[in-house]
Parts: sequence; structure tokens; C-alpha cells
Amino acid sequence: MMPEPLVLFARIAPKPEHFVAARRAVSEILAATRSEPGCRSFVLHEDEGGGCLYLYEIWDNEAALAAHHAQPYTQAVFEQYRAWLSEPVEITRLRAIGEAGACSS
Repeated sequence: MMPEPLVLFARIAPKPEHFVAARRAVSEILAATRSEPGCRSFVLHEDEGGGCLYLYEIWDNEAALAAHHAQPYTQAVFEQYRAWLSEPVEITRLRAIGEAGACSS
């Protein structure tokens, strides 16, 4: 039996004057992050009001997530967050309930 993946939902709240720069910084690391070993999904969203960014992430395990956080490009974004964010990143760990499945259209 394969271990359950690590599923995260991160809420990122930039100060209004840094929203565009924060969105650009995260957008610029999407492709590199998605090519990392252990990354199953890394999707950036923004709310309709344009005030917060949200990352939906799926990793094979804690080691893959730790390796992502150690990447120079991830560290560079984290460093920029120090000036850009209005509050710390809120990370929610998710656990699936029941069987996973695709929706029909």
C-alpha cells in the first residue's frame, strides 16, 4: 500500500502594494517546482478580489517538501515575503476523506 501524499493549502496575504510582485515571484517558480522529485501538484490561485494568493500543493512526503523549501528559488521567495506579506503564510494540511475520484462533466 502506497503512503498517502502530503496535501497542503497555503494562504499568502501580500500587502496590497506588493500583491503583483508576490504573484509574479510565485508564478516564476511554478515550472521549476513542478519538476522537482516528489512534487505531484503545485497550483497557484488568487481570490476574486485580488487580495490573497493560494497554493494547492501535493507532495510525495515530508522529505520532498523539505527539499522544495531548501531550493534557492524557494528561499528567494521566502526572503521577499519578509517585506511583502501583511501576515505569516497560513498553511493547512489536508487529509482525504473517502475515496479520491474525478468528477464527471
